[in-house]
Amino acid sequence: MGMHQGQQKDDADHKVWHFDIVVSDGFVLIEVAAITDLLRIANRTMARAPFKWTFRSAKGGRVASYSGPLVETEPFIQKPEADFAFVIGNSNPDTPALSLTQTISAYTYRGAKVYLLAEAASRYIRDLGPEAEGHTTHWENSIFLRERLGMFDAGHALASETGPIITCAGMGATIDVVLALIGRLTSSATQMTAANVMLHENIRDFGSLQPFSGVKPTITGDSDLDHCIRIMQDNMEEPVPINEIVDMLGISTRSLERKFKTFLRATPNTFYREMRLSKANNLLLNTTLSVREIGLACGFPSGFSGLYKSFFGVTPFTVRKSRRAGASGE
Repeated sequence: MGMHQGQQKDDADHKVWHFDIVVSDGFVLIEVAAITDLLRIANRTMARAPFKWTFRSAKGGRVASYSGPLVETEPFIQKPEADFAFVIGNSNPDTPALSLTQTISAYTYRGAKVYLLAEAASRYIRDLGPEAEGHTTHWENSIFLRERLGMFDAGHALASETGPIITCAGMGATIDVVLALIGRLTSSATQMTAANVMLHENIRDFGSLQPFSGVKPTITGDSDLDHCIRIMQDNMEEPVPINEIVDMLGISTRSLERKFKTFLRATPNTFYREMRLSKANNLLLNTTLSVREIGLACGFPSGFSGLYKSFFGVTPFTVRKSRRAGASGE
């Protein structure tokens, strides 16, 4: 596994977000895979890739995971340019490599958000002391902090956001954290498409308790909204009018609109349209169906090309042409 950076360049009309993924020997491989695979999927789903990333470590070079695979890393730099930094958890919670107060400050000083996963979160809590109350980490690390170090119980939520610092449970919950970030930076439809590709049925929010608490998982935390999204997912080719969906749910249109605004920052119609456009983009990039066939398959019997361009910034014919040119050049 080598260093990967997205190939898309920034331009005036296209924002590219830069991620630094910080690792040390013994890092947790599943957390790295969750971040990079979801960013790859989002890049594949969007017409133009919005994410690029770099692996970093204290000295650079090859760094080994606890499971064995290696990543090639670049060394830390004094003035980080990344928009986000993810500090990966480690099989050894006592490793000095997780004590990164100065490195974290270098990122936050320049406006970056820093995500600390599992053991990285517990080391941050440990170093900060009582000021870190309210932050979270993996429940095993919370026990470690309490019983071995005599500290307060860390939170049991999947993640806790305080200013530019986000402490997280890590492990499999890294998928939920990254999906939440993808949703913030792109759209709820792109977020949902990435979750579907990962076969990740239920996107948990930061406030969800870690699984040992026995909480029943949902897509959004709201049963009516979950039901509505499933109806939409099951009816892409022939979209169901919103007035019929609210009748199925037994709630008012205004109530559904409030739920969408609260949880997904979109109207029901906008979300439904973006979900279908995301599916159309996936078909455009990964099948040989004609543009017209893709439009029909996603519930756009007319006007598909115009809607696609208004959402993705390029026409479907341009994407298909560049896709073919890239394939012929491989």
